[in-house]
Amino acid sequence: MKLNKKDILEALKTITAPGEGENMVDSGAVTNVVTFGDEVIVDITIKNPSLQAKKKTEVEILQTIHKEVYEKAKIKVNVKVEAPAKPKTNEIKGAPIPGIQNIIAVASGKGGVGKSTVTANLAVTLAKMGFKIGVLDADIYGPSIPIMFDVANERPLSVNIDGKSKMKPIESYGVKILSIGFFTKPDQAVIWRGPMASKALNQMIFDAAWEELDFLLLDLPPGTGDIHLSIMQALPITGSVVVSTPQNVALADAKKGVAMFQQDSINVPVLGIIENMAYFTPAELPENKYYIFGKEGAKHLAEDLNVPFLGEIPLVQSIREAGDIGRPAAMQTATPIEEAFEEITKNVVQEVVDRNENLPATEAIKITTMAGCSAVNKK
Repeated sequence: MKLNKKDILEALKTITAPGEGENMVDSGAVTNVVTFGDEVIVDITIKNPSLQAKKKTEVEILQTIHKEVYEKAKIKVNVKVEAPAKPKTNEIKGAPIPGIQNIIAVASGKGGVGKSTVTANLAVTLAKMGFKIGVLDADIYGPSIPIMFDVANERPLSVNIDGKSKMKPIESYGVKILSIGFFTKPDQAVIWRGPMASKALNQMIFDAAWEELDFLLLDLPPGTGDIHLSIMQALPITGSVVVSTPQNVALADAKKGVAMFQQDSINVPVLGIIENMAYFTPAELPENKYYIFGKEGAKHLAEDLNVPFLGEIPLVQSIREAGDIGRPAAMQTATPIEEAFEEITKNVVQEVVDRNENLPATEAIKITTMAGCSAVNKK
């Protein structure tokens, strides 16, 4: 049988390109199709560098052509990976961590909006894209990152770096992690005043063997307080991401979070807002969307504040279950959750690229206390 290029392309239109949200042909993923009698060569470019994504793409093409065009076709698939552009090195001032190119603070105005869940899933998605990633759990009083990565019982080892003793971060799913949760018992409350908490954070930041990282994600505590100022005093933050749910109570606090980063004395670029728990779709009614906490509240807030809207994450039971068992939901392949986090993560990377190209380097801030009030100044 002589195969026809047009038939092959029509068949490939039934397959969704990994992470693209549209079919392989219209998305531009299929770069070339050549036929010779009953033989066909398909050249395709994908953005997900994982071996699993490449294998899945190849298998789907083989199965689809055999089913839709000719079951005995001899098919060769050439899969090329086009990884997302890595952000340019941001020359940072103050007290940078050697080897770390970009430091992203993930914040929320209030607790319970899924900030740590978003941090964990951003981290594993960036790692799947081929970036070198670290996560610092800066939520001193409520560390949850160790549970979400299934390393709650791990303890960092000490390593010798250039004659100095350093903490070696725990690694899980290709992500390097440090958290105060590694140094406390599960049922032990952390009852520390600000200076003590700040000292612990500084040790995890500067006494750790992070090595080379493209991104260090900081999972900040909820609110706008002493820990946030301590972090920004210690580190020049590349940019911040604010997580919110759609309801007015959360949005009011998210607005304060954005305002904190945008203060003239702090001036940390806000990369954008992520809307978590945007809507609920029951499994038995996959076409229905129920806006339990309100509709597009964070999206409208982003528009009002003139900051990027990075995307929305639905309210799905599997996200909670995945966090509880220590395997972030974005690790699940070919699911709406994976697609949602891939889209958001690509937007974050693009905003970092744009920020590093168009804005000056961030500086750490200097905090002094005068007459009982905090004055925040640049170093």
